[in-house]
Amino acid sequence: MSEPDFWNRQETAQAAVQEVKTLRAWIEPFDRLNGRIQSAGELDELLRDSPDPELETELESEIESLQTELDSFELKTLLRGDDDFRDAQLEISAGAGGTEAQDWASMIMRMYTRWAERKGFEIVLLDESQGEEAGIKGAVLEIRGQYAYGFLRPEAGVHRLVRISPFDSAARRHTSFASVFVYPVVNEEINIEIRDEDLRIDVYRASGAGGQHVNKTSSAVRITHIPTNTVVASQAQRSQFKNKAQAMQMLKNKLYQAEIQRREEEKAKVDANKADVSFGSQIRSYVFQPYTMVNDHRTDLKIPDVQKIMDGGIDPFIQAYLKQSSGAAVE
Repeated sequence: MSEPDFWNRQETAQAAVQEVKTLRAWIEPFDRLNGRIQSAGELDELLRDSPDPELETELESEIESLQTELDSFELKTLLRGDDDFRDAQLEISAGAGGTEAQDWASMIMRMYTRWAERKGFEIVLLDESQGEEAGIKGAVLEIRGQYAYGFLRPEAGVHRLVRISPFDSAARRHTSFASVFVYPVVNEEINIEIRDEDLRIDVYRASGAGGQHVNKTSSAVRITHIPTNTVVASQAQRSQFKNKAQAMQMLKNKLYQAEIQRREEEKAKVDANKADVSFGSQIRSYVFQPYTMVNDHRTDLKIPDVQKIMDGGIDPFIQAYLKQSSGAAVE
């Protein structure tokens, strides 16, 4: 067997395995929901003939739980992109504005961390650059879980904060920005060719809290892909070797996403409704003062409970965007 034939067989087998996993991820939840609905229906018929207050309370609780599960399953049906099933790489960057913007970036990171925890997803910090006084200049997280990329894909864009800054002695209202980029985590079966001669690899000391915890060796790694000027960095591990491996995976994710975008742009003109991810394209505003409101500018969905949103309750925004994008009616 020739080498090309071997790899073709490997790719075919891997694709078949992934298809089986994807189908199982649909069938098993459907069967569970269907079974619960049938049981609830049978209990309802029983209660019509023989009323029982305790069982009626139990049925009402089950119906509420089923409604939540059905809403979640409905949302999942909107995740039909080729990469939606993948893990997600989340890149957060503070905008201009110094400490206030860096604090906002750390708040955004916490919001997504809390959201992922609620979903039961695994969160891995790949890279983080601390701010001078507070917050972060930027961070890269990997969110591992089924359809993590599909759920987080609508979150790419610029997030705007309006509040009275705790860092302003005059207690003035400030506007800050943080950008969020989302990439699918590329599995090893996807071939992204990266030539050694196209890379510039720099090593440096990882930043730390100072004192005895300062890293005295150059373990942090920054990789620049020269043809595309794509830069990634990793300092989460103590080992330079592990940081390099992690940075290479991050680079692969970015180049994969860039290739997907290039192909889409070749097929059609950029969708007029697709926001350009820049600091001039705000997808959402979070107002803390003089009133509280989170407003998604793409779907016009407004939620006044800003604390709930900052604690990870962003599902209504994700659902509204996915429904709008699929042409479904937004409630």
